Amino acid sequence: MCLAVIALDAHPHYAVVIAANRDEFHARPSVPAHWWTDARGNTLLSGRDLEHGGTWLGVARNGRFAFVTNVREPDRHDPGAPSRGALVPALLGDPRPPAVALQALVAGAHGYNGFNLVAADTASAAFGSNRGPHCVPLERGLHGVSNAGLDTPWPKLVRAKAGLARWIAAGDDALDPLWQVLADPTRAADDELPDTGLPRARERLLSSPFIVSETYGTRCSTLVAIARDGDVQFRERSFDAAGAASGEVVFRFRLDQSARSITQCAMPASSNTSPRATKPYRA
Repeated sequence: MCLAVIALDAHPHYAVVIAANRDEFHARPSVPAHWWTDARGNTLLSGRDLEHGGTWLGVARNGRFAFVTNVREPDRHDPGAPSRGALVPALLGDPRPPAVALQALVAGAHGYNGFNLVAADTASAAFGSNRGPHCVPLERGLHGVSNAGLDTPWPKLVRAKAGLARWIAAGDDALDPLWQVLADPTRAADDELPDTGLPRARERLLSSPFIVSETYGTRCSTLVAIARDGDVQFRERSFDAAGAASGEVVFRFRLDQSARSITQCAMPASSNTSPRATKPYRA
């Protein structure tokens, strides 16, 4: 996955909101989100990569969620490294608190290509990377990850966080406006492009929140919203190489009563793209 923005305890109705885009080569096979059981017997809701069997974003019935993004570093890419898609199921099936599970997983992940991971439930959230701090707690408010570190202000991430902040400020419970945030095709100006070692034309192509090209682009957009009463919505739209929607799946379920330690929102909605967190995201 290449872009994810997340609101933690920042909306009156929702304890958690995630809006994310998965960018990938169109030739790489995958299937839309569905409930499935991994090799360890853990059940999760996610799309699935058919090349290696993993996933980029998933949710478990107990409210735990996780997602991974790749770190863009072409000079360090190892084609023989293990698939980063295995990291999300491992986190979702770990019974330890998210930060503990994340710390242990990242500490042993030196053989992987660069990645960023977020692991959380309705009480706490953490970010980790094998190209930065192994684990840091995420505070209440808005956060985002693309193909650099946490909240690195690449133009695509700045635009997506701003869109999520506007939606929160509007006080809207409907998730549909967030599709437009993810569908933004605006490319960054050349003087705003990051320098990751890719050719300038490639950096330009990858600079928009929503990417369209014949061989590589946004394959799916996902919205996850966990309401304070334990209701969970998981919505995913798939796209073809022309950027046209090719399918949509919608799931709705309720958290187990034992998992519903939902935080209470005390932060006023703000149009700021990065609201100031007043305390850790923790029940």
